[in-house]
Amino acid sequence: MKLKNLFFLLAILLMFAWGILFFFTLKEKGTLQYVGEAVITLSLIVLVYFYRKVVKPLDSIANGMDLLREQDFSSRLAPVRQAEADRIVDMFNRMMDQLKNERLRLREQNYFLDLLINVSPMGVIILDFDGKISMLNAAALRFLGYTSANELTGKEFKNLECPLAEEIDRLPKDTTDTIRLSDSMIYRCSRLSFVDRGFAHPFVLIESLTAEVVKAEKKAYEKVIRMIAHEVNNTTAGITSTLETASEALKEMEDTEDIQEVMKVCVERCYGMSSFITNFANVVKIPEPNLEQVRLNDRVSACRMFMETVCRDRKITLHNELCPENPVVKIDTVLFEQVLVNIIKNAAESIGECGDIYIRTTDSPVTLEIADTGKGISREVEAKLFSPFFSTKPNGQGIGLIFIREVLTKHGCTFSLRTYSDGLTRFRISFPKNPPLAIL
Repeated sequence: MKLKNLFFLLAILLMFAWGILFFFTLKEKGTLQYVGEAVITLSLIVLVYFYRKVVKPLDSIANGMDLLREQDFSSRLAPVRQAEADRIVDMFNRMMDQLKNERLRLREQNYFLDLLINVSPMGVIILDFDGKISMLNAAALRFLGYTSANELTGKEFKNLECPLAEEIDRLPKDTTDTIRLSDSMIYRCSRLSFVDRGFAHPFVLIESLTAEVVKAEKKAYEKVIRMIAHEVNNTTAGITSTLETASEALKEMEDTEDIQEVMKVCVERCYGMSSFITNFANVVKIPEPNLEQVRLNDRVSACRMFMETVCRDRKITLHNELCPENPVVKIDTVLFEQVLVNIIKNAAESIGECGDIYIRTTDSPVTLEIADTGKGISREVEAKLFSPFFSTKPNGQGIGLIFIREVLTKHGCTFSLRTYSDGLTRFRISFPKNPPLAIL
């Protein structure tokens, strides 16, 4: 650009000099004046040639550099009618075509990837170099329990009020692990990174395994329970029939009271064994809910009255903190009351003697919470709570929480059970706005 300006400056000076000489030539002709005009005219011709051969090609190249700097790949350079320079112009224009096509390809590819990530059932979270969330898709937003990405952008996992975020924050870099939460949800989480422009960009992948794992677990324990129930019931039926027949025969004989008492204990034990295995079988045969509209507070109050006797014997006080709106929910009354009884019973057993149980409802959103002042649940136990046959009780069967999980899932409810920093253990149930008629 400086060369072009210098050329125009020289041209103007020569034109000015030629004008002065021409002015003096009009007054007096002489050899010196003709020589001066010839020199100036020749200089102008040389400048024009120099402009066409050097300045114009260089100016065209400078314009090309400006286009590259501004990333304007749609503009092209015009030929300058100079063989060597036109070769450069042609090569530049072909390079610009390639860059434009590559940019379009990358833009289309990025759009496709963004669309794919946004509709993917797998949660994707992109982090910045400080470990803060910079971008996430709809699935990750749903898994973390938030409704807007703005609530999470710029925050670290440890600052989020979410059990899943807490577990991800504890996950080492470049590892994959399966995480079970206290709401029976199961996730496979990967904390990885990709390299872009020589820098490692961290990201997190979240895959929900709940449906697959629960389905596999259910299929496994249904088969085991049916097989055990069939064998136990057939065996106990034969034993009890034989023992009862023998006991009737012994009644006609003297000095057989002790044997009869032993047989009676054996028969009762067989019936107890049959009842025990029937409890397991009932988990497999939970019916589909018959949904009807009921007042949530009314159902809670009915169950509270039923459980007051059990709690009174343990010196446990039940507190009702029900919202005045008394929200309407769609539930199967019989199944849901069994769930409430199980939850309150578990809370009472966790307390043991002397404590409090708080039953709360809210209207927006519609939730039910049962909180107790029991000994609490450790983080290690939380991950196993809704696993088949797991129980923290010495004589527990591990089917109570499975029954609760199955019923609440069939109602379309979300739930969680964990101990909070204030020492209270809370079982929270959130009701859907539009519950399905049947959830398999």
